[in-house]
Amino acid sequence: MEATAEDRAPGGSVVAAQGLNLTFHTNDGSVHALKDVNLAVERGEFVSFIGPSGCGKTTFLRCVAGLETPTGGSLSVNGLDPDAARRARAYGYVFQAAGLYPWRTIGGNIRLPLEIMGFSEDEKKRRVRETLALVDLDGFENKFPWQLSGGMQQRASIARALSFDADLLLMDEPFGALDEIVRDRLNEELLSLWARTGKTMLFVTHSIPEAVYLSTKIVVMSPRPGRISDVIDSPLPKERPLDIRDSRGFIDIAHRVREGLRAGMEEA
Repeated sequence: MEATAEDRAPGGSVVAAQGLNLTFHTNDGSVHALKDVNLAVERGEFVSFIGPSGCGKTTFLRCVAGLETPTGGSLSVNGLDPDAARRARAYGYVFQAAGLYPWRTIGGNIRLPLEIMGFSEDEKKRRVRETLALVDLDGFENKFPWQLSGGMQQRASIARALSFDADLLLMDEPFGALDEIVRDRLNEELLSLWARTGKTMLFVTHSIPEAVYLSTKIVVMSPRPGRISDVIDSPLPKERPLDIRDSRGFIDIAHRVREGLRAGMEEA
């Protein structure tokens, strides 16, 4: 079902949250997952969310994806309410685990959303070929997930999320389980991918260096209930070699993130 004009929500940002609240009601009482979240994400930004476990980072991403329903405030995605944006295929989602079907080849996994959406055979072949090239997995279309390393599986997962060319990519700690060497390489590749595609990125992480290295904007969150304690617009240049992490500017931003995390924990 396509989104209609009646589905559209006000606002020109790719993601716009105003006074967003989410409370889960359980047998043990209410859990306030998000409280008074105000955030605007503009087209082409790379926005990282960082904070301790339980601060609402993934919950916010799930609200954007229409997988959780806020209990207060407003949220729009590309000018639509999240459920309408989901029906309009406004985003791709990369989870913490690659989530590849083991009985499907890498190409078959990438084709899956295209099959569901009813793309023609020629279009499916073209998109699989192009997205594999985009994540540097040329020649792996006919391999099975178990034949790839963890980092390569995550790249295949990213290719699947990119296959239907959504403007917005939601990424929930996609590199969290990888070793530091692989993570560094994938961070570099992700920045290159972002520069080439112009996608808007929302990225959840627990790593301060990763958040600072990747982002144009860093959202620092604090727990119980989940709220934004700081929003940092990065002054770093768009092109970032790994050794930028030794620069004074990088260290200063990392310090501000660390201070924001510490302050949020003290307020909780």
